[in-house]
Amino acid sequence: MDLFEVFERFPTHESCISHLEAVRWPDDRAYCPYCGSFDVARKVENDRVGRWNCHACHASFNVLAKTIFSKTKIPLQKWFLGISLIIDAKKSLSSEQLARHLKLNAKSAWYMMVRVRAEMTNKQSGIMLEGIIEADETYVGGKPRKSNRRDDDETPKGSGPGGTKKTPVIGAVERGGKVVAKVASDLTGRGVLRFLRQSVGMGSDLITDEYRAYRAARGIFYHHSISHSRQYVDGDLHTNTIEGFWSLLKRAWYGQHHHYQRHYMPLYVGEACWKYNERNNSRAFDKFLAGCFA
Repeated sequence: MDLFEVFERFPTHESCISHLEAVRWPDDRAYCPYCGSFDVARKVENDRVGRWNCHACHASFNVLAKTIFSKTKIPLQKWFLGISLIIDAKKSLSSEQLARHLKLNAKSAWYMMVRVRAEMTNKQSGIMLEGIIEADETYVGGKPRKSNRRDDDETPKGSGPGGTKKTPVIGAVERGGKVVAKVASDLTGRGVLRFLRQSVGMGSDLITDEYRAYRAARGIFYHHSISHSRQYVDGDLHTNTIEGFWSLLKRAWYGQHHHYQRHYMPLYVGEACWKYNERNNSRAFDKFLAGCFA
């Protein structure tokens, strides 16, 4: 959804509340988000829109309770505009840039982006890939090397967090489908196999490079490897799809953020995964809002 459509569909705070109520309570049966009771009634207040009372637990709530919008002081229209901008930014968006677009201070923009990214990250759990799967690992951080040097991901494999200041990330992508990636704490055979078991369905064809940790997948998946020291493509045998995803993830680092603290790294990886998985969804904005109540 572009910005003009957001303005047209949600011109006021009241219209935003009405839309979220229709999303959260599609059958017109409001319930208390704290105790789950349907014994609720709309509360009439002149200064606050969309308040409800629960007769079971005596709580006062609105549709925003227990969501990323909970207790926010940022107008909902700005939330909707911010979500649209974040979703549309293929190579991510900085909090300073969002603050300029929405006329927010930097802390408010950062607060909004952290909540949106956390929601995107949460929705990546439980995804299981099937079919032809490419798996790989990379390291994010540092400065981009000159164009005539080897690619930035050529950090010694297996060096792990102790051997480089960069952050290790492992991922797998289904050709023509979804991607799963996470910050890796263990890139040994045991850690790689744990990730693959959680992300790749049994019976899938697994394609990797020659990194020895992937040998642990033999006998569990139909494992094929390609030696990048000799060639990058051998017919259908390649890891170009996952390499393309790594390129998007790193462009966000180099082009937008330049640096972020390690403990926030899972949110940026989750954001990249969500956008990749929804790349062909013309209603990604609506799906994101619906996911906030799932």
